[in-house]
Amino acid sequence: MEIIDGNAIAASIIAELKEKVAARPAGTEPPCIAFIRVGDDPASVSYVNKKNKTAAEIGMATRLTLLPEDVSEDKLNAAIDELNADPAVHGILIQAPLPRHLDEVRAFRRIAPEKDVDGLGTMNLGKIAQDDDSGFVCCTPAGIMELLRRSGVTLSGKHVVVVGRSLLVGKPVALLALQKREHANATVTVCHSRTADLAAITRQADVLIAAIGIPEFIKADMVKPGAVVIDVGINRVADPTRKRGYRLVGDVDFPAVSPLASKITPVPGGVGPMTVAMLMRNTFKAWERVGR
Repeated sequence: MEIIDGNAIAASIIAELKEKVAARPAGTEPPCIAFIRVGDDPASVSYVNKKNKTAAEIGMATRLTLLPEDVSEDKLNAAIDELNADPAVHGILIQAPLPRHLDEVRAFRRIAPEKDVDGLGTMNLGKIAQDDDSGFVCCTPAGIMELLRRSGVTLSGKHVVVVGRSLLVGKPVALLALQKREHANATVTVCHSRTADLAAITRQADVLIAAIGIPEFIKADMVKPGAVVIDVGINRVADPTRKRGYRLVGDVDFPAVSPLASKITPVPGGVGPMTVAMLMRNTFKAWERVGR
């Protein structure tokens, strides 16, 4: 069994981007990513801080728009429109989840496609379905594909089973694995909470991608020996032995499943760091396209 080290792979991507930004022509502004955060949810604050820190490490510029928890949709739209119109901003990210009174999908659609570096707008999601790489691929699915590629996992002709059908992960990663291109060409099955006899399907997977959002949902009897297992989940589970009172676990029962897997991602330190790295890569791509 081999642990797929997302921290190490993400660090190599960050280093590559740092070199590229440092080598930009003299007198040109660096790539700039703008974050929109609504409210003060601790997890959202932490995620935005991490992204901001990574951007600074690379040499990118950042903006942060903070909006109150009860912000109206009109005011959120106005904040998005202002960033859309600002030529100094190359990428925009709305930190999810948004408060329940706001429609996330409408907010994602509001971002100009050429600045949609999170890849969740209609235009960029549609381009994945068309095998068109001119858009921006959603960051977590892009990170999964990059983890597999850099870990030497060949998908062509393999059976990929995705557990979860979310807009952020399940649907786009299934489309990416299905694409008719190098590092894809898989046969893909998408499962979810209503799938009958789920374990019988997951046991067929050469590559199993767990993104269902339920702590340690994937058990040993759901995994074929030798499968590659990608755990997208990040869940807080109460643990009074920890200083914080909780521990982080994925959607896979790691102690039970890891002895069966040929390769597996840990939680934390697997897919998570790749999401941030892909966001930065998309921002650099957006900056390149506008001619700096």
